[in-house]
Amino acid sequence: MIKNPNVILIFADDLGRGMLSCYGQQHFETPNIDRLANEGMRFNHAYGCAFCAPSRASMLTGLHDCHQGTWTYTKAGIYQSISNGEMTLSEISELIHTTGLQAGADDVFLAEIAEEAGYATGQIGKLEWGFATTAERIRRHGWQYHYGYYDHQRCHGFYPPFLFENGELTNIPGNTHADCAKHPNTESAENMEIRRNRQGKAVYSQDIFNDKIVEFLHAHKNNPFFLYHPSQLPHGPISIPDIHPAVKHSSELTTYEKEYASMILKLDETVGIILDELQRLGIDNRTMIVFCSDNGHEVYYRQEGRTSGRQRNLDGEPFDEITTKFYSETGGDVFNGNDGMGGLKFSSWEGGTRIPFLVRFPGTISPDRVSNHMLANYDLMPTLADLIGSELPQAKDGVSFLPILLEQHEHQQNHEWIVYASRLGPALVTSDGWKLRYINKTDSFQLYHLPHDYREENDISADYPDLVSRLSGWLLNACDGDFQNGMPQAHLAAYPETN
Repeated sequence: MIKNPNVILIFADDLGRGMLSCYGQQHFETPNIDRLANEGMRFNHAYGCAFCAPSRASMLTGLHDCHQGTWTYTKAGIYQSISNGEMTLSEISELIHTTGLQAGADDVFLAEIAEEAGYATGQIGKLEWGFATTAERIRRHGWQYHYGYYDHQRCHGFYPPFLFENGELTNIPGNTHADCAKHPNTESAENMEIRRNRQGKAVYSQDIFNDKIVEFLHAHKNNPFFLYHPSQLPHGPISIPDIHPAVKHSSELTTYEKEYASMILKLDETVGIILDELQRLGIDNRTMIVFCSDNGHEVYYRQEGRTSGRQRNLDGEPFDEITTKFYSETGGDVFNGNDGMGGLKFSSWEGGTRIPFLVRFPGTISPDRVSNHMLANYDLMPTLADLIGSELPQAKDGVSFLPILLEQHEHQQNHEWIVYASRLGPALVTSDGWKLRYINKTDSFQLYHLPHDYREENDISADYPDLVSRLSGWLLNACDGDFQNGMPQAHLAAYPETN
């Protein structure tokens, strides 16, 4: 294997795996993302978290999101205070640095593994921690260069009036909306006009990131680097400069759906730009690309009478997320973005947490391979350490999947189980496909056998009480003795009230 290979991590936002043609999307193709699968490896049993903040923290710390007291996140929206003149950048930074848990001297983060090995590290795109961050925090996590947003709420618009480069506020000429031109989250004639109105929307954020990515690749082409691109795409509300030619004339999709598909295709173009640039620079064969998402699918193209969301079906009947949940047919999802699984983002159903996961490394990873190895996003840290020959810090939850990539199956360790939190409570999935959900508000368990119940339709907990007892013990231990640690609220740190 090549010594000190480059690593590029592309992290999509709310990308259900069913939205990619390499996982079965029928209405359009994602040719560049498909190249990663066709020229590398596609995983069928990869897990993120139920939503973005814990997923990013889990990946960057190498720890699952059901622990007690390992990390916290703060609320989004605080950077709006710069635009309205309520707070300065230094005041915002001070508030974030004094709210919640801060990194300790012995804490080790994903990028630090590469940095300690002499790699140049860079992060370009959406913020990498929680819902609000700072330049100091990003640098503490190991990123030598960083460019992008520092506030999740501002990421809901795609025309930022300013972004940050290594902590310096950088204005984007022609983008004049303080909220980054956030669009309404429903479809109507009026909302369509808002999306089409180009006033104050000169530069689309993904185009800015594409340019910065190319600059970074050029600057570090002669030395090993670790580049992390957390994209906003395809997180809503829907926003795209133009409908992509690949779906523009589709008779099966509405305009709103075409715009959402175009956001997927915009991300696919970014992957193509990266692949082309690696070849142009002559470093393609010494660069590993990892492509994944933070969580499962979310429906942003809700239209009355056509497509519902996670809260209720097309008939207006609510999903309780316990006995009823979103399926593509009951919710009217023309894209089948959750790939036929039950549930969406925020839930502990498979559709909310199982993610696309692709790895390409020409000459090292054999092409066109599909793996059923179960992995979690917190496996990235040990895999990176294994890849570049660094020592993995103690007390991390991940397991390196490098042996699977290199077809050294005899050396591959497997998770006995993986675990993740959700709004209703934590869930645990074993390596042989048993899944236990804990429902906080009913203090109850559900058991599913995924190999025979892909859609999680048959709760068989009553048939296997001994198995429920054993798995619930594992789950409680993973939650450090309290199932409440498997709820997002356990990690939320509120800003102190000010007069």
